[in-house]
This record gives sequence, C-alpha cells and structure tokens, in this order.
Amino acid sequence: MNYKVIKGTRDFLPMQMQKRNYIFDTIRQVYTLHGFQQIETPALEGLDTLMGKYGEEGDKLLFKILNSGDFTENKDLTSGDYKQITKQICEKGLRYDLTVPFARFVVNHQNEISFPFKRYQIQPVWRADRPQKGRYREFYQCDADIIGSDSLLNEVELMEIISEVFALLKLRTTIKFNNRKILLAIAQHIGKQDRLTDITVAIDKLDKIGFDNVVKELREERGFSQEEIDKLTPILTLGGTNEEKLSSLKSILSGETAEKGIEETEYVLSRCKEQGTENIELDLTLARGLNYYTGAIVEVKAADVQIGSICGGGRYDNLTGIFGKEGLSGVGISFGADRIYDCLEQLNLYPEEATAQTDILFINFGEKESLFACNVAKKLRESGIKAEVYPENAKLKKQMNYANSKQIKFVALSGEEEMKQNKISLKNMLTGEQQLLSVEEIACHIS
Repeated sequence: MNYKVIKGTRDFLPMQMQKRNYIFDTIRQVYTLHGFQQIETPALEGLDTLMGKYGEEGDKLLFKILNSGDFTENKDLTSGDYKQITKQICEKGLRYDLTVPFARFVVNHQNEISFPFKRYQIQPVWRADRPQKGRYREFYQCDADIIGSDSLLNEVELMEIISEVFALLKLRTTIKFNNRKILLAIAQHIGKQDRLTDITVAIDKLDKIGFDNVVKELREERGFSQEEIDKLTPILTLGGTNEEKLSSLKSILSGETAEKGIEETEYVLSRCKEQGTENIELDLTLARGLNYYTGAIVEVKAADVQIGSICGGGRYDNLTGIFGKEGLSGVGISFGADRIYDCLEQLNLYPEEATAQTDILFINFGEKESLFACNVAKKLRESGIKAEVYPENAKLKKQMNYANSKQIKFVALSGEEEMKQNKISLKNMLTGEQQLLSVEEIACHIS
C-alpha cells in the first residue's frame, strides 16, 4: 500500500536534506557572527498562549489538538460557536510561528538571560492552510530576535543580516520595508483609526489579488465608503524613490504617529544605505497582517522566482506584556527555509559542496581486506575526508553500482597486492583513471 504524506507536508531524501542543511548552516553562520545565541521551544503550546496573537485569520490557521480521553464528556457542543467549542475540547496547539513562543520563553526565563537578548531559533512550525505551490502546512522558520532594546540600530542590523544571508546563497532579492505607525497614521488620515486591522488585512493581500480586488474587499466586505477609499488610494499608489515616497507622506499625513513612523523609517533606510545594504524598497502597501507588530515591518521577495515572501519580520513593543512582562520591546526576522529551498532548486544555485556526499568508497574483498580498508578509512576521516567501507563481500558490480547510485567520485580497491605495499588502487569514477597511492597521497589527491 502507498501511505501518502499529509498534504502540505513532505518527506526529504538524503540529497534534499544536504541542500536544506546548506541553507540552515548558512543562516546559522550569519546569526552566530552577529552574536545571536540558539534556543529551542516545544512544538506544543497552550492555546491560551497562541490564540489572539495572530489576528482573526491567524487564529483560524492554528492546528488545535483534541484533549485526551473522552473530550465530549459533560460538554455542550451544540452552540455552533467554534471558538467556544474549541475551548471546551482543546487545550493545546501546534505553534504557528516561533515569535509568540519566544515571548513566552523570555517571560519564563527572564532571570536566566541577559538583556538585550539576541536569540536565534531554527525549528518547524505548522499552519492549517490550504496547500499550494510555495505554501506548506509544515515548514521551517529560521528566526533571529533582539529583545529588550528600543534602538533602531537593531532594525539596521537585521536588514544587514538579510542582505548577508542572501548574498551567501547568491539569491537576488528585494527587501520590502514599511512601518506600522505609518499604517496607523494612514488609518487616522481617512478617519478610521479603530479599523486599522481591517485596513491592514485587506491591503496585505494587494500582491496576491491586485488593487481592484483590495478596493472591492474594503468596500463590499469591510464596509468602507468610497470617500474613505479615495483618500486611501493616492497613498497606496505612491511611486518614486524611497526618499520621494517619504517626502510625499510628510505632505499628506500629519500628527505625532505619522511623524514618528516617518522618522523611524528615514533613519533605518538612511543607515542601511550608508552601510551598503541594497535593494530595499519602501512599500506602503506592506502590512504583514499580524497584530503584534508596532513599528518597522519587512518582507523579502525573490527577484527571479514567482513565490511568496521568503523572509519577513518586524518590531513588536507589547508582545511580552500579554504574558505579564511589560516594557520589553523586540524586533525580529524569520527566513522561510522551505521557500528558499524551492528558489535555489529552481535557479540551480546549490554549490557543489552543498550536495557532496561520500568522497571515497572502499570495496569489500573479504574479511582480511575489509579490516585493512576500515583502518585506512579511519585515517582518511581524521583528515576530514568522508569515507565508507562497503559492509559485505558482494559482487564487484553491485558495489560499483552502489558507488554510482550515491554519486561517489572515488572508489578504493585494496586486494592482496595493494595490502603488501600498504597502498590503495584509487579509481576516479568520473574519468575511469586508476592510480596506486599511499594513504597520504590519497588524502592529498581527494582534498
């Protein structure tokens, strides 16, 4: 029988895992160079931790886990209100992202960590979404957060990290940048400050459904008047350079919130420019529909692949407050490893070392020969060469086919004659060339 994996989840073969680890290792390398420390949190969190942190649509995408035992006992499940029913039969859920669990982690361990705390975390998350190309139900996030500091230098550093990671991966990108304070000022401008969530949820879909459909949603589904939409339209369609957009905003928006949002944005963009971080575009339609963002927001799009966001994040001032720890501001980013994988695969950007497997396979000619091969293989491994010995004295053709199936470049043959000379016959599987070499010569030849 063919037992299929759940839609939106995947098995990964060894070659795929090597490519994924190349992405993880690249991101981890950059995080570590910037002084971030690794943590992990459980896959399961209490629903009281998760619910209400991601907005109305995010709550619907949480995977909830039924309580153990007879979860229907003494429960009224006839109300038709899914939220009430969920509370009665579910207490746990799979984490939707790594940021909310991180906020819970900070509160729980506030006396064991030093602030500002720079953490990174590379773990899977789950969303009860409709699977499609580039959108999975189970996927990895690679987060970096700085919590306990209000400084905008943190935003600048995270933008630098984004640029460094994609430069190492050789993936061309555009970094889209905005500020939630600017979005709040826009809502104030049209007289709908109390409807910020409705506005951001709608305009966050602009890339997916187009401007006309966003306008339609605002008018028909969310009840905005044509006058309010007409005030909104010129802002969302602003063109020009980042500096020109900010100049236009200064003439359109007024008030303390607008001034603060524009000032923060100007600072981050100017510092990034001074430090050589390129391809940053101020996008006033970028909303990131997560309720906890309060300042800078960022999303990254691949320039050469049609796929959703491959990195995103932003500033959150109040997230730990909901867990009882007030006054801790944080800012973070998250790389979407699965989408990055798809981009690198489509563009054939994996370097040879990212897909390298065993360097050399020792052919097994029998008990005495395999002992000799094992000793030589051990010495080669000490030199950093990936070596394996075929475990059985099988036919030579079978062992050679094994080497070919694993794309092993070199095969070592050590029969009686080679063993007498304490040498190995090394065969290049690509060229067919064969040489009689000592262990030291093999190490130099392969490396």
